[in-house]
Amino acid sequence: MLSKRIIICLDVRDGKTTKGIKFKGNVDIGDPVSMAKQYYEEGVDELVFYDITASHEKRDIMIDVVDRVAREIFIPFSVGGGIRTIDDMYRTLDAGAEKISVNSSAVLNPDIISLGARQFGNQCIVLGMDARQVEKSRKIPSGYEVVINGGRTPMGIDALQWAKKAQDLGAGEICLNSIDADGTNEGYELELTALISNNVSIPVIASGGAGRPHHLRDVFVEADADAALIASMVHYGWYSLKDIKAYLKAEGIPVRDVI
Repeated sequence: MLSKRIIICLDVRDGKTTKGIKFKGNVDIGDPVSMAKQYYEEGVDELVFYDITASHEKRDIMIDVVDRVAREIFIPFSVGGGIRTIDDMYRTLDAGAEKISVNSSAVLNPDIISLGARQFGNQCIVLGMDARQVEKSRKIPSGYEVVINGGRTPMGIDALQWAKKAQDLGAGEICLNSIDADGTNEGYELELTALISNNVSIPVIASGGAGRPHHLRDVFVEADADAALIASMVHYGWYSLKDIKAYLKAEGIPVRDVI
């Protein structure tokens, strides 16, 4: 079995790392540059940086913050928020990102996935997907609907169908965030994660809901996620990366050693 990845998410608003619950009530909790450096030194596998209001505010991503973070870390670094064109992708990669995450822009213009994959390679393009549970219907047969603009705009698109289409267009992996679980610290949305993981062949990153180490174990074992995104549990000091990886190893789950 391949090693499971632990990825820390830095949601950034107005240049500050922020945290909310179900995409609401965000509070600022720190400086993304210093936090990124700390997590890199502690042994995180990857980092994700999301400019969470760029798409809603229809502005470009904060390239200066991306550049400052990239100067402090030497691990895979994915960036999303406000990336709408190939030029946006190029500037973000040039600032130091290894991967580009497209979410709202990809829903509104799916060709951005295939254009980015051809220009920079499939491994560089991450589909960021925010989904919430709804009643199953002919339009939403899986019972999970895609939502864009930071959880503000439901799109009437079935999450499973969108995941499969994004894979066909050239996305190299999917970062799947459950709006219902986001920030609750009660565990990942296992049903949603398993639904996507079991129906695509590209890696799936589970996001939204992690609060305890066993939540990562559950999403790896029960939902077959390839990676787990965490935030609150390390941002607030409840657990260290060393604690989390030691627990997972004891559970028989392969993870990279903390150096």
